[in-house]
Amino acid sequence: MLNNIEKNNKIVLFRSSKIRRIWHANEWFYSVVDIVGALTESTDSKDYWYRVKRRMSDDEKTELSTICRQLKLKSADGKKYPPQILTVLGCFL
Repeated sequence: MLNNIEKNNKIVLFRSSKIRRIWHANEWFYSVVDIVGALTESTDSKDYWYRVKRRMSDDEKTELSTICRQLKLKSADGKKYPPQILTVLGCFL
């Protein structure tokens, strides 16, 4: 049986874009790729995020790794993968 928190690990909407989230360590974490897709309206947000990271300096990548985590989220194919996720606070750092 799922507890209340597991039941709330649902997709939320932003400008009609689906954003996956998961409750972990007493806070919500959101999929970075889903946020990128919602904000850029990219047809391939995974590739967009990959290219952004490639342009980052090593220092920027290190800073990014301190705010992004990896927890498994259900994908469109029904399987769980560990995309980069962050908290709402991480979006503003």
